[in-house]
Amino acid sequence: MTAPAEIEIGLNAAIVAINARTPRLLVVGEDGNALDALPFGPFDPNRHRTMEMSLRHTVEAQTALELGYIEQLYTFGDRGRHKMPGDQGPHVVSVGYLALTRLDTDGDARLELSGARWRDWYGYLPWEDWRQGRPALLDRVILPALTSWAEETSASSRRSRLRLAFGLDDFPFDEEHVLERYELLYEAGLVEEAVQDGRVERCRTTVTLGRPMRHDHRRIAATALARLRSKIKYRPVIFELMPPEFTLTELQGTVEAIAGHHVHKQNFRRLVDGAELVEPTGSTQAATGGRPAALFRFRRQVLEERPAPGLKVGGRTSG
Repeated sequence: MTAPAEIEIGLNAAIVAINARTPRLLVVGEDGNALDALPFGPFDPNRHRTMEMSLRHTVEAQTALELGYIEQLYTFGDRGRHKMPGDQGPHVVSVGYLALTRLDTDGDARLELSGARWRDWYGYLPWEDWRQGRPALLDRVILPALTSWAEETSASSRRSRLRLAFGLDDFPFDEEHVLERYELLYEAGLVEEAVQDGRVERCRTTVTLGRPMRHDHRRIAATALARLRSKIKYRPVIFELMPPEFTLTELQGTVEAIAGHHVHKQNFRRLVDGAELVEPTGSTQAATGGRPAALFRFRRQVLEERPAPGLKVGGRTSG
């Protein structure tokens, strides 16, 4: 009888903040490894009663960052997900988490000393950022390469997945299908991780599609973005990324940064008013070249008034 495989539980955190209307992802590095990684470490039940406690300890030790909002995403256990040359160690099953935080000057200084750094989230998933219009990368590289891959088989499953994930033909482009899009690129051998894992010998395109990450950390990052895009529609988690006081323009910029597309200003103001998620502070913020902007704060009473308070911003079109 074959002995059961040795299993190790790892914990990964996709930690998100907003800076200059850009979603930032916290990454760490190691000497001799040029690839970015999410903060990660093993779960040690002898030291920590829960996995969340263990993750918070790991993140603080690696980055000097104390996490606030955190939620479990998914368990990643595919064979080969943590592959290393000549690796005979235990199979690593990772539990992914999404964490939201705010940037501050003192925290940035501690992060710099730890070696951790903030990177543009869309640097890893550039096809997800539609704020300046439809990404040229889609029609120039991604869709032709995926269409060619889908046509290599007579089975219709690849073509169906492609239409659903990227909003082709009569299907709408769904911003929440982040993971489905990344997994298609991985299976088709269009991202560097497919080479790292031995799925293909070399990438099927000479164009680098976003920054690669260590192991399957980019898949975890894609899962986190999908969860956050969904979550802001029915829970007020967007305010975990906002300062205590903010303008409606700053709030709109943060929503657009996560949703990955532009939102019409007047429609957004009506949406915020209707959701009753914010209240004026009575203070204003000086604006360059215009009148001062009113400051608002999150109206916490909404959590007691209805079960699903969020900002249901409209989706983008495929064109």
